[in-house]
Amino acid sequence: MSPTSNLPGLPAHGHVTFLGAGPGDPGLLTLRAVEALARADVLIAEPDVLDVVSAHARGGVDTPQPGTVDDASAITEASSLRAATNLVMEAARGGKRVVRAVSGDVGLDTYAAEEMLACAAEGIPFEVVPGIAAAVGVPAYAGVPLRDAQGTDVRFVDARTASDRCWSEVGASDGTVVVSTSLDSVAAAAGELVSSGRKPDTPMTVTIAGTTTRQRTWTATLGTIAQVLKQAKVLPSPDGGQPVIAVVGERSAAAQRDQLSWFESKPLFGWRVLVPRTKEQAASLSDQLSSYGAVPHEVPTIAVEPPRTPQQMERAVKGLVTGRYEWIAFTSVNAVKAVREKFEEYGLDARAFAGIKVAAVGEQTAAALVAFGVKPDLVPSGEQSAAGLLEDWPPYDPVFDPIDRVFLPRADIATETLVAGLIDLGWEVDDVTAYRTVRASPPPADTREAIKGGGFDAVLFTSSSTVRNLVGIAGKPHNVTVIACIGPATAKTAEEHGLRVDVMAPEPSVHKLAEALAEFGTRRRLAALEAGDPVTRPSERRPGSRRRRTAP
Repeated sequence: MSPTSNLPGLPAHGHVTFLGAGPGDPGLLTLRAVEALARADVLIAEPDVLDVVSAHARGGVDTPQPGTVDDASAITEASSLRAATNLVMEAARGGKRVVRAVSGDVGLDTYAAEEMLACAAEGIPFEVVPGIAAAVGVPAYAGVPLRDAQGTDVRFVDARTASDRCWSEVGASDGTVVVSTSLDSVAAAAGELVSSGRKPDTPMTVTIAGTTTRQRTWTATLGTIAQVLKQAKVLPSPDGGQPVIAVVGERSAAAQRDQLSWFESKPLFGWRVLVPRTKEQAASLSDQLSSYGAVPHEVPTIAVEPPRTPQQMERAVKGLVTGRYEWIAFTSVNAVKAVREKFEEYGLDARAFAGIKVAAVGEQTAAALVAFGVKPDLVPSGEQSAAGLLEDWPPYDPVFDPIDRVFLPRADIATETLVAGLIDLGWEVDDVTAYRTVRASPPPADTREAIKGGGFDAVLFTSSSTVRNLVGIAGKPHNVTVIACIGPATAKTAEEHGLRVDVMAPEPSVHKLAEALAEFGTRRRLAALEAGDPVTRPSERRPGSRRRRTAP
């Protein structure tokens, strides 16, 4: 029986799931947490994890937040707890399935137990979904193991509530100490440990924004941490109240972290990468960039609209059903979408492709067809482009091909390469405008300023039109921004707009383009390390000028 079900004869209450959302990386949510979020009627989450958990909640889920107070009034943790508890209890009394999400792990949350007791007192069923505690997850992402083969003792200390006795005990120990504190209190915590018996030269690492692409880690000792943070211009800071995880002990030695810092050494760690594509097209590319440690920012430069006159498309789709075509060739994901929408309009599905050979220009287009229920008969074995498709396209043979006509649903601005090549191979082509591409609206002002002011580390151009449209709606990227292009034609357009191309994909594929940018980032990082320089992002440098390559 589902834990959300009420047993016969018991009061009809809702159900509460107390859920640990982990330390920040959305990928650290457990499968059980995702399952609970998908079923929730009401989601009550701490502000710092709301974005992490809401992405997995079903559409229409209610997300009430504890009431705010005037600036003149200071909201206390106790009043915030009461407000959250009241929201949980009110929703559960109403028979709702409630998810109460907290950062880190529920078992280490200061107030979760009190909310559970409130549920128990009213007979409201609840369950607990543990999460990864920040005190464990953050050191793992910082490359700081807490134990070794010798079984090092590990102590966890919350500096906000630690008593003198607690500091004395961990100070007298030679084990690893994991301290949860705030950035501006790190030096005070280090001082407490020294006063309690730890040597000033004991290694210490301090990590902020752990497990996110904003993560930064500093290595020092108990005696030098204050100076290191000051020299790094981290303190003093108006953000000094942000939480940090500090690890004290031999496991946090710099020599080990250099070898084990897997997360911060990702090839594009922390890079803000502009992805100027349509929203639907950007998703898989953004996921790939995130896997390299980047922070993708999607800016649509092209909007897709139906053709001005739908009659041509309607006749072609009817021709598919009546056997007018031998082949249909898809040159983009948008073409697949356009045909699929027309099919749905007529009550058709993938079965209408029976007896027709289907070609796709590349892997992404083929994947869109498979999602539609169609396995393409032809995908280029080499270059994923119109030219690559023509290389593998068979010539028309009246003996084996009963019909000599190809249906080609495309954009209104598509080139004639494929049409001309198919005609040369003996085929008749119905070149049909399936959709129009128009310039998208300008992005928000802060995004435009970041583009022109060097706030982005790289921009990926996947076609000549993305170059022209981005410059048209947002301005020219700053000269510190790394420019990556999908192929020679796109690179030429970028150069014509005064941009220097730093990266080019080895073949016209968005995934190869992302790989090429990651390789560029790796080479850049290794060069900095070999030179003894700090590893910085392109946006952290502001040279006075940058030489541009002249267009041929």
